[in-house]
Amino acid sequence: MKVDCDEKGIEKTWQVIKKGGITIFPTDTVYGIGCNPYNINAVKKIYEIKSRDKIKSLPVLAYSLDIVKEITIIDKFTEKIIKKYWPGPLTLILTLTDQKLKESLKLQNKIAVRIPDSKCTLKLLEKCKLLVGTSANISGNSSYTNPDECIKNIKNYDVFLNGGTITSKGESTIIEIEDEKIKIIREGALKAEDIMI
Repeated sequence: MKVDCDEKGIEKTWQVIKKGGITIFPTDTVYGIGCNPYNINAVKKIYEIKSRDKIKSLPVLAYSLDIVKEITIIDKFTEKIIKKYWPGPLTLILTLTDQKLKESLKLQNKIAVRIPDSKCTLKLLEKCKLLVGTSANISGNSSYTNPDECIKNIKNYDVFLNGGTITSKGESTIIEIEDEKIKIIREGALKAEDIMI
C-alpha cells in the first residue's frame, strides 16, 4: 500500500504500525524503514527485509526531547548539543534506561536516537512517539532519496508513506558523547567540525 504524506495517509500508516506492520517513510536525510520498536516480531522483520546482520543494532526516531528523556539518560552537555541540532541529521548514542526496549531491540545499555527534521515524519511520530528508523535499503547498498527507486528495490513492507524526492546532504551523522567529548562514529550530513556548542 502506498499513501501520501497527508492526514489520511499518516493515519493509515499509524494504524499499520499499531498492528505490528512495517512502514517506509521519508525523513530529512533518506527514506527510512521502521516499525513499533516495542514489537519484537516487527523488529525481526526489519532485519529480514534489509538482510541486516543481527549484531547491528537498530536506531530509533523520537517525536520530542521529553520522549527521549523517558528512555535514556541525558546530561546537561548532551542536552545543549541536542537543542542546537535537533530536529536534524544528528544521531546520538545515549545510555538506555527502558528495559522493554532493551529486550525488543536486543540492546545492552546504549541506543542510537534522533529527532528528524521532516514535517511528514514528525506528524507520524506525534502519533507513535517512537519508531525504529533505519535507512530503507538492503544492508551494504546505497540509501534512497527517490521514492520510485525505493519502491522498486525494497519488498515485504506494509505501507509506503510517500514524501516525494528527498533533497539532503546524506545520512545522519552519528556521535557519542563521553565526559563532554564528542566522538564521531559516522560522519554524514553534519561535518565533524560543525558539531560544537
